[in-house]
Amino acid sequence: MKKFFVIAALLACIAIPAMAMGSKEAAGQKAGASAEIVISASGLPDLNGMTIVAVTENAYTPLNFVDPKTGKAMGWEYDAVNEIAKRLNAKVDWRLTSWDLMIQAVRDGQFDVGMDGITITEERAGQVDFSDPYMVSQQFMLVRAGETRFSDGNSFAANPKLLVGAQAGTTNFYVAVYDVLDGDEANPRIKLFETFGASVQALISGDIDMVLMDAASSKGYIGANPGKLKSVGGPLGTEEFGFIFQKGSRLVGPFNMAIKAMKEDGTLEKLNTKWFFDYQP
Repeated sequence: MKKFFVIAALLACIAIPAMAMGSKEAAGQKAGASAEIVISASGLPDLNGMTIVAVTENAYTPLNFVDPKTGKAMGWEYDAVNEIAKRLNAKVDWRLTSWDLMIQAVRDGQFDVGMDGITITEERAGQVDFSDPYMVSQQFMLVRAGETRFSDGNSFAANPKLLVGAQAGTTNFYVAVYDVLDGDEANPRIKLFETFGASVQALISGDIDMVLMDAASSKGYIGANPGKLKSVGGPLGTEEFGFIFQKGSRLVGPFNMAIKAMKEDGTLEKLNTKWFFDYQP
């Protein structure tokens, strides 16, 4: 989640006269006919009203989730991408898919941009293009409020009866395997779930004993379940989150320029305050 844009790459992106776009629709132009990239008065690319098809999972509070009170999809990533599109003169067509299908679907061009607190890794960068990081996160241990049997990774690992919940293929899974346990990805102490929300519910019900999660999301789940959860121990790993695109997508440059502008003018910090401190589930 961070790192800054390389000026040479940025200039190269601006110089490209055509952008992959598609047929015109009532809502604007969709990613996929060619159109000239124009730089607006703000200094950012003007995408001329094109529709960006964005995908998320709605299961990673407070980055993307459904408000239980209103049934409305919301979160940090929704606000950030809607703001990026506004600055680039584009529209967003929001779609949903499961985590295990997301990277492949974006890689295949089913969606223009994907997000789900996706950690930037070398392996994933071989499949999709990443934006510049938009957030830095560290992994913490989320446990039941009354937990006293362990207080850090070492004491958790020392008790063979304790179980950790994770999603296959996520940073949380690999941190559990390699930073907490013994490096065995088939370790029976790791119980797999389809979503972060499902693993948290299993934690609350006592089916597992710990879930690894970044501090911001941990705060979101603690706030959504008063008196039931807490975070223990120090950070177990640091990761950077980025938006994902199909290889060669010409949206990467414009997104990076918008992210950089939003960092510089304080917009990203305002989103952090809104969703990680002010938001009350």
